Amino acid sequence: MMAHPKRSIFHRERKMREASEPIIEARAVARYVRISPRKARSVINAIRRKKVDEAFAILELSPKKAARLVYKVLKSAVANAENNYGLNVDSLYVSECYVDDGPRLKRIWRRGRGRADILQRRMSHITVVVRDASKEKELASST
Repeated sequence: MMAHPKRSIFHRERKMREASEPIIEARAVARYVRISPRKARSVINAIRRKKVDEAFAILELSPKKAARLVYKVLKSAVANAENNYGLNVDSLYVSECYVDDGPRLKRIWRRGRGRADILQRRMSHITVVVRDASKEKELASST
């Protein structure tokens, strides 16, 4: 029976392996956004797997509040890709985008006869991941 390497050695090797791989994606996350996840998901689903230019066009023309919020997150993801990782903006596409539930603001709504209902104001965490299609093809062809 062979002993496993120490945990610290395992993680050091994993980090070295990840550092040697080329970076082909960038992400941006907006947390605690005051919009219902259900409303934001309808906008997010429209831009999934689209090229960045096309996604920006869709978001600009959408009348929904969620479109403005997702536009900011997408813009941030593209800026992260360009400035932090040196990816080509023209070949970026939206590889992943999703909306998770955030915490809920609970408020009391007074009703008749001394009763009360609870209003739940929902929050969202919006995540957008963009990938470089040209570098993705290079990796696929080299493997």
